[in-house]
This record gives sequence, structure tokens and C-alpha cells, in this order.
Amino acid sequence: MLHNVGWKKKIEQILAYIPIMNPHAKVVQQWNQFFVISCLIAIFIDPLFFFLLSVQQDHKCIVLNWSFATALAVVRSVTDAIYFLHMLLQFRLAYVAPESRVVGAGDLVDEPRKVAVHYLRGYFLLDFFVVLPLPQVMILLVIPKYVGLSGANYAKNLLRATVLLQYVPRIIRFVPLLDGQSANGFIFESAWANFVINLLMFVLAGHVVGSCWYLFGLQRVNQCLRDACSSSTIPYCDTFIDCGGGSGSVLFRQQWFNDSDAAACFNTGNDAPFQYGIYQQAVLLTTEDSAVKRYIYSLFWGFQQISTLAGNLVPSYFVWEVLFTMAIIGLGLLLFALLIGNMQNFLQALGRRRLEMQLRRRDVEKWMSHRRLPVDLRRRVRRAERFTWAATQGVNEEELLSNLPEDIQRDIRRHFFRFLNKVRLFTLMDWPILDAICDKLRQNLYISGSDILYQGGPVDKMVFIVRGKLESISADGSKAPLHDGDVCGEELLTWYLEHSSVNRDSGKIKFNGMRLVAIRTVTCSTNVEAFVLRASDLEEVTSQFARFLRNPRVQGAIRYESPYWRTIAATRIQVAWRYRKRRLKRAEKSKLNEESYSSYSIMPHDSYRRGQRG
Repeated sequence: MLHNVGWKKKIEQILAYIPIMNPHAKVVQQWNQFFVISCLIAIFIDPLFFFLLSVQQDHKCIVLNWSFATALAVVRSVTDAIYFLHMLLQFRLAYVAPESRVVGAGDLVDEPRKVAVHYLRGYFLLDFFVVLPLPQVMILLVIPKYVGLSGANYAKNLLRATVLLQYVPRIIRFVPLLDGQSANGFIFESAWANFVINLLMFVLAGHVVGSCWYLFGLQRVNQCLRDACSSSTIPYCDTFIDCGGGSGSVLFRQQWFNDSDAAACFNTGNDAPFQYGIYQQAVLLTTEDSAVKRYIYSLFWGFQQISTLAGNLVPSYFVWEVLFTMAIIGLGLLLFALLIGNMQNFLQALGRRRLEMQLRRRDVEKWMSHRRLPVDLRRRVRRAERFTWAATQGVNEEELLSNLPEDIQRDIRRHFFRFLNKVRLFTLMDWPILDAICDKLRQNLYISGSDILYQGGPVDKMVFIVRGKLESISADGSKAPLHDGDVCGEELLTWYLEHSSVNRDSGKIKFNGMRLVAIRTVTCSTNVEAFVLRASDLEEVTSQFARFLRNPRVQGAIRYESPYWRTIAATRIQVAWRYRKRRLKRAEKSKLNEESYSSYSIMPHDSYRRGQRG
């Protein structure tokens, strides 16, 4: 009793060094991915034990490949060790209490005792049975010691019993993991990884069916040899079926080698005394020395029968053979319903956007035909649709962002709108103002030839150019180029600041019915990608940060960096210069007139004085 208590304390002390782990931690996710790959290898290994056995046609006996058996036992031990580590991890892995899932994601239970009890009451017994090294014990201990190295027939029966006994619980435990999901969520988040897993599960099904077909074919050869032995008069012939075995003399063994009934067991024709049914090809396959050749052909046979739902198989009247054929048909239907269906959904998902684009184009064409749009307008609509789809790939970014937490939305918008740093105005702003502006920005696309603003029309938005070239044409015909990083419609910001005031209650007074009219035309020279700030959103931003935006430094940046204000300034300078030149010209002309008048008025006065003197 004291000894058991001491072991308990030692185990508790060892586990105390390992903290309770969050099932959503990155390390746990990586371990789950590695564990799934290990499980896939493990369930691939078990059917390979069937290929340890082969038939020597000359000696009419069954032989076991011990070197291959030892290698498989070592690999199986490695996968069992990984599975045992996974079992230990379950004792230190927190879980979500089922009763707390009523609201939200549920509460995480991280108390060591509750975690251990939860696993012990769950899959512990099944995992313990799965991890038992039964095939290794049979190959390395039981068969050499109790059966002997030459007891291939008995070894076949023991291996078949132990592998099949453990394989069904392994499939039950592993297949949900191979489906890409665990109790903690998705194991593989990539769609391609899930596609590969589904493909490997189809390969696994062919692998299992082909391996069982080989084993059952070997079993039928064994049954034929036993029937030949029972019908012959050769003493101890049943022991000769195991290569290396047999207690009879060399004469009896030679008689068995030359027995016609035993030799007829390898005759697979229609006139053969022993009907193999679906195992006809497996009979001669069991006589091949190369294990690789035997496995490859069995795998091919499994693929072929699953894909065709055993359509080309004609079983004999042997009951177990008929049941095996029915199982192949059922498995094929199940795979087509589940795995092939999942793969088809994945492949369709890859082309889903293209299909949506085609449906969208068809609807647009029907609508344009129904509304009888002119040819030129239809051409522009098609160009706009193509450009919009190429830029967004059919993804509604606003809907995607709306489902994310606010801090992630803010960081994503900051990432999107890094180009705002190119505008000098925004370099003067703090993050709160930038976040307020970025939250209102919406993506917009314009095709070549589109007018963003036109002379005499309302200025109802500010456009921040991300990519493309535009041209601003003033009323007097002067042109100014716009490109990446420039702003169009920036006069709207100044207009809102100038045409609003604040009352005594610090509330903004709006002047209803007033709006800004464009005095220029802005045309897209190429396809343009831009972000738009609508007038209503801009009004909200200006009301919230009016004090900052009225700062002379900010106003100076707006006017200095804006091509619009530069054009206005240049125009006003030119007008002022022309007025000044006219003024100077007038002043100069008036001065000349005054001088000429004064000289004209002096000449008569002088002549009169000279007349009086005379």
C-alpha cells in the first residue's frame, strides 16, 4: 500500500512540472498537426503486416519475412510512443466545460484534477487499448518463443487476429482527427491541407482493401493446400505447409513438393479444381518474392475496386468472399458520398469566384438588354464590371471587416491606408483623427474616361487616389495632372470649415440648402483605384475635429499641397498681375494726359503775356 502511495506522489510531482496548457495555444495546435500525421502513418503501417507472409510455389508452403517484420515492429513502436505522449498531454490539457457552452465559447477548465478525471472518463480506455504494442509483442516475443521462427501459418493467424483486433478501434479514434477537426477546433486551417488529408484517406481506403484482399487470397491458398493435404496420403503433410517446418522425413517432403493436388492450387483457370473467385489474381501474387511488388499491385487492386464499386468482381459461392465484396461496394459508396464529395466541394470552391463572376456578368447583360442601354454605355458598364472584379476578386471587404473585433478592424484600416502618409495634410494629424477618417473611407473604382467631378456639378466627396492617373481641367482650360497620393475634392474640407459656425451650446450650426459647386472637371486618364470620403462623413469629421482643422498650419498644408488650390492661387495671381498691369498702364496713361494738358494750358498764357509787353 505504501509502495502505491509513493508511486502516486512521484507521478504527481512529475506532472506538477508540466503546466496546464491552453488547447488553443500555438504549441498545442502544432503538436496536433504532427500527431495527425503520425496517426496517418500508424494506420498505414498496420495493414503492411499482412505482406510479411508469402507463398513458395515450388515448396507448396507459406513463409514469413522476419527482417521485414522487425522493421515494421520498430516503426510501429515509434508511432505508439508518439501516441503515448499524446495521451500524457491529455492529462495537462485544459478543456471547455460542456455546461458552459450555452453562451459564447464556454469556460476553460484548467484545474489539474478535473482535467485528469475528464480524460479518464472519456477516451482513456480506448486510447490505452489502441496504444498497446500487440503486434510487436507477437513478432518479437510470442511467435519466436512459442511458435518458432518457421511457424508461418500460426504466425499468420496470430498477426491477423492482433492487427484486426486493434485496427478497428484505431480507425474509430483516428478518422475524426484525419477529418481535420478536434474537440478544440480545426487542426488544419488551410483548405489545401484538408484537401490533401481527404485524398490520403481515399488512398488509405485503397490501401486497407488491397491489403485485406492479399491476406484473404493467401488464406484461400492456405485452405486449398490443406484440402490437398487431407485428400492425399502423405504423412505429416499439414506441417509442410509451413516452410521450414514439418516433422516427416525428406522423402515425405519431396512427395509433398510433387503432389499434383497441391500444384493445382496455383492453377487459376476456369477448369481449376479450387475456385478462388475474386482472389484469382492474388494467388500468383502471393508467390512473388518482392514485398514491394506485392504491395503495389494490391494497392492498385484496392483503388480499382473502390473506384468502380467492385463492378468487375464475380465472387465464388464462398460466404466470406461474398461478404468481402459487399463490404467493398459499401465502402466505395461511403467514400464517394463523403470523401469524394468533400474533394469536389473543395475543387468547386476554387472556381466559385469565377462562377460568381460569370453569373454576375450574365445578370448585367440581361439587365442592360432589358433597359435597352445604348452600345457605348453598355461597353462602359462591361469595362467597369471587369475592372471592379479584377480589383476586389468578388470579396466584399466591408462585410468581411464588420465581423472582426474593433481593434483588428482599426489595424487593418491603418494597413490599408498607409498611402495617406504621402499626403502632407495627414502627416500633421494624430492617430485619433486618422482613425476617424479611415473609418469613413470607402473603396471606389473608376474606369478610364470617367468624370469624378464635372464643372457646375456638386462636390459631394473627397477622393484619395491609390493607383491611377487623373487630369484636372479648370474653367479657363488649364490642366493639372493628378496621380498616386493626390487628393481630389479637397476644397470640400475647406468649404465645410468656412460655412459652419458654433453656437453658444457648442453645437454646430448647419446652413441648409448650401452646397459647393465644382469649378473644374476631373477626368480619369487611366483606370483609377481610390478611397472616397463622402460629404456627410466629412461633415461629421470636421465637426468632431474642427479646432484642429482650423489650425493655420493645417489650413496652410491644405492649400499648399492641393493642386486645386494651387491652380486657384495661380489664377488669382495672374488676375491680380493683369489688374496691376492695367492699373499701372492706366496710371501711366493718365499721367501722360495730365502732362500734355498742363503743357497745352501754359502755352496760351505765355503768348498773352508777351502780347501785353509788346
